[in-house]
Formats: sequence, C-alpha cells, structure tokens
Amino acid sequence: MTNCRKMNKNLINPLSSENTSTGEEKHRYLILHNDDVNTFDFVINCLIEICDHDFVQAEQCAMITHYKGKCDIKKGEMKSLKEMKSSLAKKGLIVSVE
Repeated sequence: MTNCRKMNKNLINPLSSENTSTGEEKHRYLILHNDDVNTFDFVINCLIEICDHDFVQAEQCAMITHYKGKCDIKKGEMKSLKEMKSSLAKKGLIVSVE
C-alpha cells in the first residue's frame, strides 16, 4: 500500500487544467450566452457554419443556452476560440472565452 501512494504522488493529475511538465497550453471554453434577439434557426446555422457543429449538436447547444442562460459550445486553445468568438460576435451572438 505504501508503494502505491509513493507512485501516485509522481503521476500527473489527468483532470488538472494545466500540464506544466509538458508545457501544453490550458484548454479554454467558448461560451454562448442567451439573448432575446436571435432566433433558434439563426443560432443553429451560426454554430454549424462557424463551430463546425452538426445539426443535432447545434440544436442542443441552442436549447441549453435558451434554458440555462449559457452553454459551452467549443473546447480548445485560445487562438482558435478567439477566431470563432470574433466570427460569432460579428453575427450578433453574445460569446465569451473562459
């Protein structure tokens, strides 16, 4: 039992948001926020076009956003998320990166 504890101390936590031993960038989330302006169809089409969602995924994200107030629509590195955020914002959607 003692040996297992010693080994576990040396393991990298797979749930950790940062992996400092390899220098990998921390993943972020692109968040879509609810608004009272855009239609479901418009939001769904934007998610398909910009975030490369399929129809079902885009529809589910739109519904979650409507009922919960926000939904994480994409996970990735900051650079790619910022590009998607900019494109979605140009379409009139409220988005943030967290």
